[in-house]
Amino acid sequence: MANEELNTSGWDAITAEFERVYPGQTKPLHYGTILSWELGGNDPLRGISIYDGGDFWHFVSYGLTELYEKENNDKEWSGFGFELTFKLKKDCFDPDDLEDELACVCGIMQSIARITFKNGDIFQNNEYIYTGQTTGIDAKQKSALTGFICINDPTVNTLETPNGRVKFIELIGMTDAELKTLGSHDSVAEIYARLGSDITDYKRKPLF
Repeated sequence: MANEELNTSGWDAITAEFERVYPGQTKPLHYGTILSWELGGNDPLRGISIYDGGDFWHFVSYGLTELYEKENNDKEWSGFGFELTFKLKKDCFDPDDLEDELACVCGIMQSIARITFKNGDIFQNNEYIYTGQTTGIDAKQKSALTGFICINDPTVNTLETPNGRVKFIELIGMTDAELKTLGSHDSVAEIYARLGSDITDYKRKPLF
């Protein structure tokens, strides 16, 4: 039993989908978790990979779904049924701050995943996350963007894995004023259409 190979089918399915979208990127930037949630760590995600989308960085989480063996009795969905993604525009911050900005996004994704792990909240398409914070979501906290809307990531497909279905829910940065106009799934869909892009740009002009 000691030599039994670890079943990484859930993890591998996520990686395979992103390698389909970004062929040749077999070694993306990766932020791993040192002390796992199960062992008392503060970060519930096992890791976050970052792919080069050309003019943006594409983040994907590993850990909200069952990455290894099937553990729960829900055969339809893997774990919580979704992983988080995020697209960050490359030229919306100082290139010298790249490492800080990438780490900042990873920290945000861990924080949102923590809500799911603690409260069981499942983030869905056309929902929003109102933080109430007045500082920006960027590393220097200067952006007008303070919260998020959630959409189905249009770049990647929903997966049918050995452990169940996996959706990719993308976070898009929004201003406080924009978030305060939202109250329904339809209103989120409408404001996303007005944005015209799913790439978060810390310097973009507010809609309101």
